[in-house]
Amino acid sequence: MIHNLVGNCPVCGDDMIITSLKCPSCETTISGKFKLDKFSRLKKEHLEFIEVFVKSRGNIKEVERELGISYPTVRNKLDEVIHALGHDIEQSPDDEMAEKRKEVLKRLENGDISAAEAVEELGEI
Repeated sequence: MIHNLVGNCPVCGDDMIITSLKCPSCETTISGKFKLDKFSRLKKEHLEFIEVFVKSRGNIKEVERELGISYPTVRNKLDEVIHALGHDIEQSPDDEMAEKRKEVLKRLENGDISAAEAVEELGEI
């Protein structure tokens, strides 16, 4: 039985290393210490998302349709993958405005502000 590669230690979370490689055809074995690439350390769900994203040629509508998720969920999953690959995500002005709107609506939902105050704050964003 062949198992999938585990990129992070299940005990401490540190990066794993490969210590041997074996050819299944001729039985040649190479031993040593080999680093995993950053894709090998991604979670299974990140790899599955990347596969759908690439197969869809980055067309978010296609990704939405195939995974049965909304545009914001596709964006969130893409941001998770970008972050997991070690890259910083810069928020666009639209993203910042959406975050501010969410904060206002959350405060309204929690009863921290009235509906009138929420309308006023949303109008200022």
